[in-house]
Amino acid sequence: MKILVCGACGFIGSAVCARLAAQGHAVLRGVRRVQGPGDVAIDYGRDLQPAAWRERLRGVDAVVNAVGIISEYGTACFEAIHARAPAALFAACAEAGVRRVVQVSALGAGNGDTPYFTSKRAADEALLALPLEWTILRPSLVFGPGGASAAMFCQAASMPLMVTPALGGARFQPVHVDDLAQAVLAALDPATPARRVVDVAGRDAVGYDAMLATYRAAMGLAPAPLLHIPAPLMACAAWVAGRIPGLPLTPDNWRMLRAGSALAPEDRHAPAALRTLLGRAPRAIADFIAPAERELMRLRALASWRKPLLRWTLALVWLLTAVVSAFVYPQADSLAMLARVGLTGGPAVLALYGAAALDAAFGVACIAWPRRALWLAQGALILGYSAVIAACLPEFLWHPFGPLLKNLPILAILAILSAEEK
Repeated sequence: MKILVCGACGFIGSAVCARLAAQGHAVLRGVRRVQGPGDVAIDYGRDLQPAAWRERLRGVDAVVNAVGIISEYGTACFEAIHARAPAALFAACAEAGVRRVVQVSALGAGNGDTPYFTSKRAADEALLALPLEWTILRPSLVFGPGGASAAMFCQAASMPLMVTPALGGARFQPVHVDDLAQAVLAALDPATPARRVVDVAGRDAVGYDAMLATYRAAMGLAPAPLLHIPAPLMACAAWVAGRIPGLPLTPDNWRMLRAGSALAPEDRHAPAALRTLLGRAPRAIADFIAPAERELMRLRALASWRKPLLRWTLALVWLLTAVVSAFVYPQADSLAMLARVGLTGGPAVLALYGAAALDAAFGVACIAWPRRALWLAQGALILGYSAVIAACLPEFLWHPFGPLLKNLPILAILAILSAEEK
């Protein structure tokens, strides 16, 4: 079949395209920016009328809608991306004689009251009313390499202290992206009964902490202690983050997280419709990270928080050093040490406060201007003054607090940051 997959560059869409191509289907990749043959330019922010889709659907046998956003940003809003553009696409499919349509919706769209859910439900209802062979798939959290939510969960799971929101009895039943892609493939088969709404969830329904602990174990990491963030504090954080465009944490997303994402208790262990589509039970959470993927997933998870930790630690060191040098440590003692390296009078005062200003500038740059040139400049400065201090103030070499020797781990941090810059 000739199949148009809208959202082909996304996490779910790319997995669907790969599965369809492997089965020999001719795949048209609906993308915002055309990059190669087989790509079709689409824009869910603008293509809001059926007429915009008619030419793109010429000769198309089936359509998969896998476009979605988790939070609104810029001109991307739920109403257009989740509701109006898909509704226009579905109406055009009916006019063009497209045989099958698969809508990738969301678990909870049936009765959820957040803008995310209501916009998904609006598209579902538009499709329900059309004379098409449609299937609506409503997946829970989707996990897989390359997924934004999977990366976020693995990042949280890989930390030495797992910091998690206090979610009470909320349950989650994540599904692997390969199972979702297989469900899409099966739904497109003309032999598969159509006009069905299928909840797509994995084999296990677990709490948030258990979910992260399972991912942590699958990455080959030892168990870690847990720290729960109280719900009121998370609500405040969501309120603040919701006012910063593009951040995934918003008050509505916090509400959805607290509600969980799992099938009804009576359906959790035997989702018959999904088993029929897959021809088997969905994958268990413990099997989401295959042994061959373990090392890469672990390294990616660790790298996702290692660099920010090192950057902000360095920033704090430079900024506090500037404050201590300029305002806290007795000026007379600082000038006495500078005298031992040959600086007295006005040049010594200039050197003292100039160095404090440079430390402050380096601290700000760690946050606002991180790049290899900055790390090299900081390393050169540390090596330079370490050599001067070792020559002129050698007692700092064998001081019990090791003030000079502590520059070695800082140099190691700078080496790591420099090496990891793209």
